[in-house]
Amino acid sequence: MHEHSSSRGRRSIGAGAIALSLGLCLCAGQLIAPSPAGAAPIVTAAAAAKAKVKPSVRSSISTRSVTYGGKIKVTAKYINPANGKVITSGTVRLQALRKSKWVNLSAKALGKTGSVTLTGEPHVSGAVRAYYVGTPTYKAVAGGKFSVTVKPKSVPARTKIINEAKKHVGSLYKFGAAGPSRFDCSGYTMWVYKKAVGKKLPHKANSQQKYGKSIAKGKKQIGDLIVFRSGSYGSHVGIYAGSGYMYDSPHTGARVSKRKMYGSNYVVRRLV
Repeated sequence: MHEHSSSRGRRSIGAGAIALSLGLCLCAGQLIAPSPAGAAPIVTAAAAAKAKVKPSVRSSISTRSVTYGGKIKVTAKYINPANGKVITSGTVRLQALRKSKWVNLSAKALGKTGSVTLTGEPHVSGAVRAYYVGTPTYKAVAGGKFSVTVKPKSVPARTKIINEAKKHVGSLYKFGAAGPSRFDCSGYTMWVYKKAVGKKLPHKANSQQKYGKSIAKGKKQIGDLIVFRSGSYGSHVGIYAGSGYMYDSPHTGARVSKRKMYGSNYVVRRLV
């Protein structure tokens, strides 16, 4: 009597069963071993970014008002809020807000104290801040905004006088006129000194030589009043422009101009 093999009562042992018996996982056609107990989980880039610490920052500024060309100093200190320790790595930028965009004025790396002092020259009024650019460990963070006012640079009185004198070059001479479009000689100097520096002079060349401080010819400076004389009488006036030149309103038919000084019989009067 022959025995016949039969599949009844038997179970076919497939790859899945083998995998399970070996403690493996069959996923999408791949045989993958499960993570051992206690193994570190896989960290994605997104998770790593979320794990960055956001520093706390304390910042201050040296001044909120400077004259054009002046500098400001912003000091910032960075602390890890998780443990209270200072942060000693990373770069901090001093930034200024210009047309809705932050532009860099200077930059410096943090040191062992966790603080940094940045120096910048703002040029125009507006907001400034310290900006920590971040590291693989710490997030980027902006410090508080400080409003800075930039005042115009003061112009020396002598420069104001010359600038006002230049404005009227080309104006016609007219006897007895004192501006704003025509001048005689003393009317011109009277107008310039009043507008530029608030100095009042009489409308007569001879009288103007009595104003201000007497200065030696060899020490005259730009902006000084030059009074030409006939004997001791003041007959003509101009404003010293430097290098032997002056601004004046010469005579009928002429115009205000910068020209070479003439003669040696003159006195120098300093009004500023």
